[in-house]
Amino acid sequence: MNVEGPQPGYELIRPRRVVAGPLEARFRLRPGERPLVGPGEAVVRGAPLAERIRDPRTAVVASAGGASAKPGSWWTAAPGRRSRGDGAEQGELLFRSGGRWRIAAGDPAQPLEAPFGGIVRDVQPGTGLTLRTPARGLLGLDVLAGPSTGHLHVLAGRDGHVRASQIDVGAAGAILVVGSHVDAEAITRARAVGVRGIVVAGLGVKERREVVASEQRSQAGAHGLPPFAILVLEGAIGRPIASPFMAVLEVLEGRMVAIIDEPACLAIEDPDLELPRPAPLLVRVTAGPLAGFEGSWAGLAGRHRFAGNVLLEAGLVRFGGRAPVAVPLGDLERFV
Repeated sequence: MNVEGPQPGYELIRPRRVVAGPLEARFRLRPGERPLVGPGEAVVRGAPLAERIRDPRTAVVASAGGASAKPGSWWTAAPGRRSRGDGAEQGELLFRSGGRWRIAAGDPAQPLEAPFGGIVRDVQPGTGLTLRTPARGLLGLDVLAGPSTGHLHVLAGRDGHVRASQIDVGAAGAILVVGSHVDAEAITRARAVGVRGIVVAGLGVKERREVVASEQRSQAGAHGLPPFAILVLEGAIGRPIASPFMAVLEVLEGRMVAIIDEPACLAIEDPDLELPRPAPLLVRVTAGPLAGFEGSWAGLAGRHRFAGNVLLEAGLVRFGGRAPVAVPLGDLERFV
């Protein structure tokens, strides 16, 4: 990319952060899921953070430990006694009404494991827990399912489109980078062969519904599938992965990474790994006929008339060796 020096107006473009850290990762807990760690506790990757449940339900108990009982605490039935109704033997206290306690219970499922090492900062039963870690995160827009960990494998380039036939059992345990778009059949195939996650630029509404339904079936099953997650970098429209993001993903090839949903990112546990920085004056078009294209900032263009006779503040962007093109400032993003 040809950069001739500082150009005025670059700071007016909306910034987009590529990598953030250190992270404070939050993991959601449903009522009835029991935390296994406390604030200030150090954990390593793979350590159990909480007991997950499937088929969550509520039950009524007549006694819950007397005056010391409070919402959020854990209740276990005394030997020989069970709750009224579905026979739950333990659960999280929710609220008291008419001298009885309502508890959240469910059948044991796979535990929630720490995707990286860190220090437990906060635990709120029935809500979530926060893990502070020196790990950094490649920031995305959204995460479906998760958390999940695996070795990163770049299966397709930044503008690739992966189909089911390209995924085989050799990808079991990996997190796959699949380019701009992946179809529902490929996601189902990946889940079936043991892939732990997918990183993709865009994911359509149909594919999102398929993932949600698959996760619900997995959680309801007596023998759940391994953890799985999808990190969506852009949104619902399949566009090439931005080059600063792709450069980081290529450096991470073969390394252990994790997908988490708060914040939505690909977590990089090695704090000493040098990651590539965005090229100077790089901009990307986010809307309009040039959406997804990248170029170099060439300065302000002032007010410019666009399609529909709309007058907007614009900037000049040079795509390759062509003459600069005027693009609305609101349709541009820069990377930091």
